[in-house]
Amino acid sequence: MKTEKNLFQSVLFLSLITAGLLLIPLIAMQFTEEVVWTLGDFVFAGILIFGTGLTYKLVTRKSEKLAYKIAFAMACATGFLLVWANGAVGIIGAESNPINLWFYGVLAIGLIGAFLSRFQPKGMTLTLFVTAVGQALVAAIAIGGGYYQAPTSPVVEILGINGFFILLWISSAMMFRHVAEGNGEPDLKAAA
Repeated sequence: MKTEKNLFQSVLFLSLITAGLLLIPLIAMQFTEEVVWTLGDFVFAGILIFGTGLTYKLVTRKSEKLAYKIAFAMACATGFLLVWANGAVGIIGAESNPINLWFYGVLAIGLIGAFLSRFQPKGMTLTLFVTAVGQALVAAIAIGGGYYQAPTSPVVEILGINGFFILLWISSAMMFRHVAEGNGEPDLKAAA
């Protein structure tokens, strides 16, 4: 009963946070023409914000380890930022550049690895290192294949943005490694 109540409170809290964050662009649209969101933009942002928060809550609720929670928060935040940036403006060129679809493959690596490892720190460490390599490969393919040329996206920009995401993936992996080696395994039940 207590677990159901806590989950309900978490869902309610996440719903209020999501609604509050979505009010920002809604209010901004009333005062400036610089912010132009469609209903689809609001739905996409709402699902992304709520889904990321709910994923974090569901996975970390069985762990008492702060380091595990921080590591998983970093992974969730990195995934969130990758989807947000890619959907909003595109990481390479415009959002319509087909190479940008490959970044969803990077997320797929992380998601599949997380489920296969049952969210355990050792498996998450490997998963996030592989995710970082996937991010680097997409950047290398974009540069090597000339995808940065149309629409133009300077090589330095591609390296900088992807380097930022690679650093975040590796940072999260290192935090999971710390949990797995330094503080032992958290008390997590296997994810179904």
